Amino acid sequence: MHKAGFVNIVGNPNVGKSTLMNRLVGEKLSIVTNKAQTTRHRIMGIVSGEDFQIVYSDTPGVLKPNYKLQESMLSFSVGALSDADVILYVTDTIETPDKNLDFIQKIAQAEVPVVLLINKIDLTSPEELDKLVDTWLQLLPNAQIVPISALVNFNTDNIIERLVTLLPEGDAFFPKGQLTDKPLRFFASEIIREKILMSYQKEIPYSVEITIEKYIESPKIDKISAVINVARDSQKGILIGTQGMMLKKIGTLARKDLETFLDKKVFLELFVKVKPNWRDNASELKNFGYME
Repeated sequence: MHKAGFVNIVGNPNVGKSTLMNRLVGEKLSIVTNKAQTTRHRIMGIVSGEDFQIVYSDTPGVLKPNYKLQESMLSFSVGALSDADVILYVTDTIETPDKNLDFIQKIAQAEVPVVLLINKIDLTSPEELDKLVDTWLQLLPNAQIVPISALVNFNTDNIIERLVTLLPEGDAFFPKGQLTDKPLRFFASEIIREKILMSYQKEIPYSVEITIEKYIESPKIDKISAVINVARDSQKGILIGTQGMMLKKIGTLARKDLETFLDKKVFLELFVKVKPNWRDNASELKNFGYME
């Protein structure tokens, strides 16, 4: 008997969804930072065993949208509830269970199995954890609840086995050995954006979108040319920095990570362009892959 299906990972920002996704797949497919809105797209990670295939989908964190980009991000998360074989809802011991109750109610009405992971249990006591489990059972009475710590890899090994039992019978969707549905261009852009998220504060990380203008593969070295798009002229100056030092720093950090990811040398050149108010521009959002 072979089992195969889609396990869609949903939850609020900053609960460790992307860290968990990377743990489950065994590769760094989702970028991880301590900032909200790190994940903007649905990112697939594929795990194949002898008699199963799990297709994970890491979705953007659930939040109330303030502009069109966030509306698109929320639509990815809501859509993940309707095309899943199993919903993997990730929370943690810090956020209050009543956050985004309207979204939780949608999960409660889902007709597929729900597994609720309570992450960061290393930050609480057994007594407080028991209270939290009771609260979540009132909100999602049909959910299977699993306490974990994705950061220290506690109890994450049992998740795959539990998910396999919930998957429908069927043939694999992807060839064995394939890890994701995204092209190398996507991961190059995400690695560059991750370095910006880690290096800047305030509005800069949230006003940035990466476009890969050129990606030339060869056996020994990949040559990548990328544009960092920002919303205002002032942001362009901050990104570049005095005598281009900040842009050079971002390029060095991204190149090193890309070389690790690709296991080969990388030549990376970065440019900065201003696309005014792109986060509220439907045409620009479509070009960046956020809208149909």
